[in-house]
Amino acid sequence: MPTSARNDREVSASNSPACPVSAPQQVGNEANRAPGQNNRPPKKIWIDLENSPHIPFFKPIITELEARGHEVVLTARDCFQVRELADLFGLRYRLIGRHYGKRTIAKLAGLGIRVLQMAPYALRQKPDLALSHGSRSLFVLCSIFRIPTVTILDYEHARWTGAGQLSWTMAPEVVPGEALLAMGYKANRILRYPGIKEDVYAPTFRPNPLLRQRLGLGDEDLVITIRPPASEAHYHNPESDKLLSAVFKMISQTLNTKVVLLPRTQHQEVEIRKQWPQLFRSGRVIVPAHVIDGLDLIWCSDLVISGGGTMNREAAALGVPVYSIFRGKTGAVDEYLAKTDRLVLLQSVEDVSSKLKLVRRNITGQPAAGEQRTLQTIVDHVSRLVGSEA
Repeated sequence: MPTSARNDREVSASNSPACPVSAPQQVGNEANRAPGQNNRPPKKIWIDLENSPHIPFFKPIITELEARGHEVVLTARDCFQVRELADLFGLRYRLIGRHYGKRTIAKLAGLGIRVLQMAPYALRQKPDLALSHGSRSLFVLCSIFRIPTVTILDYEHARWTGAGQLSWTMAPEVVPGEALLAMGYKANRILRYPGIKEDVYAPTFRPNPLLRQRLGLGDEDLVITIRPPASEAHYHNPESDKLLSAVFKMISQTLNTKVVLLPRTQHQEVEIRKQWPQLFRSGRVIVPAHVIDGLDLIWCSDLVISGGGTMNREAAALGVPVYSIFRGKTGAVDEYLAKTDRLVLLQSVEDVSSKLKLVRRNITGQPAAGEQRTLQTIVDHVSRLVGSEA
């Protein structure tokens, strides 16, 4: 399938975005360089951004890698607000490919198409190392071209394409090693980092105090941010949709509640509007017209309810009450957060009525510091690999 001009173009967002973005911590210096890096020529690292959570995650990693003297090149897939968020965060990237639907045959076809679309870019750039958070198309292409790859994973139940001879995986310390071995990775190809992936960027977050006003939210409003389940994902369980309906029913019966809804697709927004038209007509459900920094939105909310992993874990990293309506296989990271009382798992309609607490919180001060070593550990791993394997 031919690539459209929109899906294969260089994008630069150097101008300051309208919505303030927290600047990543500038931590790169000579003392932080990996052993032996100082005297080596710069290495080129290719990062692929396939989903919206990848933008805030990789932004500080890119900054730190460049501070250590590496060259970083980016590709991005045009789906799930990836392009809009990359522009918001001021990233320069090549836009390649899109999402092809939830059916397995469509996913496989889309994978093959995007691999073919990315091939000329990879041949021109000649990266020394490729890095992603679960990009299948990047992994397949790099396996063909024998480009060393590092795949970062934090959900051990995701379907994966396997492990190659020149590939490593990196995961939080709480993910069981046997789960990574089952994916085909050898023990000496498994890298670990402390905390959760959201600790890469949450510790440097500084709230935007004007966001509630910009969204038309009053001081008296109990603000609930909702991210619906990923209905396009292979791991989607229809039970999540039942939980979402129960959540909206409870909200509709509670006064002074306002929902900031973050639909994953336009189709998903249309379906939710059909189910709860009165909530939309009365202005009790708001769909932001423009992309918003997720951490800012979470921090100005009284609670968060999400059918996916990243927003749940971002709220947990900031210390904001958060409820998961994800009904796929529970990953080790979510189990860890639930056991430490940083996340509440809603696993049935009965749980919604008994566990979900629609109460205001005291939104003052600064977020919790979180795990400070996560960013440095990840970048140290990548620097060592690109220095020794490229």
